[in-house]
Amino acid sequence: MAYITVKLSSEALNRQVTFEMFLPGDNRLPENEYRKRPTRTLLLLHGYTMSGWNWVPEWLAEKYNFAVVVPNGENSFWLDGLSTGHKYCTFISAELPDYLKKTFGLANDASDTCVMGLSMGGFGALHTALIRPERFGKAAALSSALIVHEVAGMEPGSDNGHANYEYYRECFGEPSKVLGSDADPEALADRLLKEGRKLPEIFMCCGTEDFLLENNREFHRFLTERGIAHEYTEGPGSHDFTFWNEYTPKLIGRMFG
Repeated sequence: MAYITVKLSSEALNRQVTFEMFLPGDNRLPENEYRKRPTRTLLLLHGYTMSGWNWVPEWLAEKYNFAVVVPNGENSFWLDGLSTGHKYCTFISAELPDYLKKTFGLANDASDTCVMGLSMGGFGALHTALIRPERFGKAAALSSALIVHEVAGMEPGSDNGHANYEYYRECFGEPSKVLGSDADPEALADRLLKEGRKLPEIFMCCGTEDFLLENNREFHRFLTERGIAHEYTEGPGSHDFTFWNEYTPKLIGRMFG
């Protein structure tokens, strides 16, 4: 693997930003069917209170011949915030893929571009693929923080133990208006269905002891009721890397295998 740190000026974020790239191409490895095809691209989205780092094992990227691109989303929920310089959704769904295509010949179209995340990043992966399905053909979401219904019920001055009302308002917009908005993955999916557009392939998983389990089950039920094809898996585990390290190779295999 080759490791590259890239710095660029972002219009969406109104500042210079950096992201990490991990490129396959170890010539010591034997050829296989995946290494004979063009290199594909995976955007990897971190969770709340985390920063961007690559938790995808190198051997997976080498085996399936895909580049891992790791941006930093702060605590943005990977959405376009209200204030200047906080358009994280615009950055990862449009500006960054455009840059990868023009500069590195990666992320050329939806068929070779995937997005994956955990917790807040799981929400971001689903949201990103649903708002830009023409750029992202597949989304993998681990233990996703699918909390729009909770956000919608927040009142000014409230705090849910993770963050306060003002934080959620900055990320999602006015909480009372979040349902049905561009920050709502369910609304985005309904819009694609109404317009007759192709939806991304969706792969989800969550641990049976995860505090976000019911949120993931609710979204699974939503997709099932709409007849939206997806794969949803539960297994023993909590909201931690013991579970995520077990299921990351499984989801990678489903997306790139």
